[in-house]
Amino acid sequence: MYSIKFEVKPFCTNNEELFLYEQINIFYMKEFKNKVAVITGAASGIGRGLAKACADREIKISLADINEKALRRTEKLLKKNGADVISSLTDVSNAKDVEFLAQKTLDEYGKIHLLFNNAGIGRAGLSWENTVEDWEMVLGVNLWGVIYGIQTFVPIMLKQNIECYIVNTSSIEGIISRGLGGATYGVSKHGIICLSERLALELEQQEAKVKVSVLCPGFVNTNIFLTGLSQLKGPSQYMVNPKLEELKQLLKQFLEASPPQSPDEVAEVTFQAIEEEKFYIFTHKQPIIKELIKERFENILKEFD
Repeated sequence: MYSIKFEVKPFCTNNEELFLYEQINIFYMKEFKNKVAVITGAASGIGRGLAKACADREIKISLADINEKALRRTEKLLKKNGADVISSLTDVSNAKDVEFLAQKTLDEYGKIHLLFNNAGIGRAGLSWENTVEDWEMVLGVNLWGVIYGIQTFVPIMLKQNIECYIVNTSSIEGIISRGLGGATYGVSKHGIICLSERLALELEQQEAKVKVSVLCPGFVNTNIFLTGLSQLKGPSQYMVNPKLEELKQLLKQFLEASPPQSPDEVAEVTFQAIEEEKFYIFTHKQPIIKELIKERFENILKEFD
């Protein structure tokens, strides 16, 4: 991290010397060595990719996940490669777990510089056929996990009064109207984008040293992606739906136009965006993605004509 200062030099008007001095501090997080990162959903997928990217940059890492076996495997792998890492069994839908995660990280490392609110789950299905439990589960992890992360870590970061960065993992399905994840997933991911936008604005208004980005990946080779594909086989009642094969063909065409990325690729795109302070982080920028985003906003804007 470093600070760039811009200075506007004095000038003269009407033979009177007027001094205009403006100093703007722009903080770019480029020096990562010995910083401390907290990553939720760190045992697999994008979270694991972020953890590996942190290790490559010599960042101290606090891993969090609800899958204990996978969490221990990831921790063991990172330590084997020389990373300074701790782990916490964490259910991000539980505020107390998130608070424990923060305190354990502070007890171990003393500071927190980076927060990746990344934990997420997927659940396909029609809006009216998802149960209340389905909605509570997906919103609990995907949206409330981010809310609890913000509630817990932002006050810590503000009190530290040092340059910090938060990345909230949403999805391209948080911006478009269509998607494989179903309504529960889409609602949670739309909510994360709105929350991230408001958080960034609030922190800017407070002149805080905390920056925010929202990660909006397309298809990534993770458990969520594979689960979504398997759910296309669906309950038996969906198999008689003549639209199912059409949906599979559309998905095949989509994946050919915008191929899935690896979690490691997503992590590298994310760190590049942090360095450049990009608010929206898009991993997939193929024309089909842009058209889907354009489609949604054109449908909204045409009602103003």
